[in-house]
Amino acid sequence: MTRVLVLCTHNSARSQMAEGWIRHHAAAAGAPLEVWSAGTERTRVKPDAVAVMAEVGVDLTGHTSKRLDEVPDPWSFDVVLTVCDAANETCPAYPARTNRLHVAFPDPSGHGLDRWREVRDAIGAMSRALVGTLASGGAPTEADLRPARGSDGSGPAAG
Repeated sequence: MTRVLVLCTHNSARSQMAEGWIRHHAAAAGAPLEVWSAGTERTRVKPDAVAVMAEVGVDLTGHTSKRLDEVPDPWSFDVVLTVCDAANETCPAYPARTNRLHVAFPDPSGHGLDRWREVRDAIGAMSRALVGTLASGGAPTEADLRPARGSDGSGPAAG
């Protein structure tokens, strides 16, 4: 089973949405993935993240914010994905076999639900591309994931 970890600073919004999307797409594809998210700090899962994910049928109500040291076996992930620049800069070094990726998304905190939906959909599209590559036995690259960020969660971004 492929282990995937999504990292962000607070594990409260973007990484939580990515974990939810990756689990969702993996289940739909029948891909055997073990997915976790964590932060460099622990806070709480933001209600707006839970709300906008519920709109697309992804339930985050059982998710909790956690630090990397609270994740089972934190040094044996096959893929480590950072979704914010701060986490990318502070991400610890992983063994050479770990595929370390960075795709940054804007922080929707402090904005209205429309911004939350934009970020949700962009993370959804990136997650679909990640799962598609992993399900086919490939090793995803940042280039594979960035063009897939569309506004509806399904395809390339326009413009």
